[in-house]
Amino acid sequence: MTILVAGNLPTLPQAGRSDQRLLMPGISWQRYSHWLDHLGDESGLRLLYLDGILEIFMPSPEHELIKKAIARLLERYAEEVEIDLHAYGSTTFRQSSKAAGLEPDECYCVGMLKAQPDLAVEVNLTSGGLDKLAIYRAIGVPEALIWQDQQLTLYNLRGDEIQIADRSAFFPALEISQLAQFIQPQNQPAAIKAFVNWVRSGTENPRAN
Repeated sequence: MTILVAGNLPTLPQAGRSDQRLLMPGISWQRYSHWLDHLGDESGLRLLYLDGILEIFMPSPEHELIKKAIARLLERYAEEVEIDLHAYGSTTFRQSSKAAGLEPDECYCVGMLKAQPDLAVEVNLTSGGLDKLAIYRAIGVPEALIWQDQQLTLYNLRGDEIQIADRSAFFPALEISQLAQFIQPQNQPAAIKAFVNWVRSGTENPRAN
């Protein structure tokens, strides 16, 4: 167990082969903001916050490989079909009035650069953390693409209820199931080449290597 001492941010062991996380209830927005403002990029930690609960998260190498594989595919697709895509990376987004904040694995604005991303990408390799979809809804992100249990799922966060969608409103010609076939974290160069060839071919059914 990690114990909070003298107001300092607890440390986590190196992620190693699995993600590491720690949940801390009863944390004020002011303390979360203070830690966030003083947390250096070199720490490798990410902070998530929702309704007084803080999650301290350290991603594993596997986590980073998967999120980068997804990001590279999305970025190459946007280039191929001439969609203006602005990458925010893991920029922190927070909304004090909703008591919510997080750093996405990857996120993008489509068309014009905006204060909040249009699409977030998340990798969930372990369970038990804060509800990221609830945080994204609170801060006004309309879509979230989540990799979990070896599956890629797109969530439409607009409206009163969260809905699963086959296609993004920002990439209407691309089915998520098609994109998922090319997510090969250990073989990214070949997978991206195959993906680009498929996009250029215009065929309906992709064939990833």
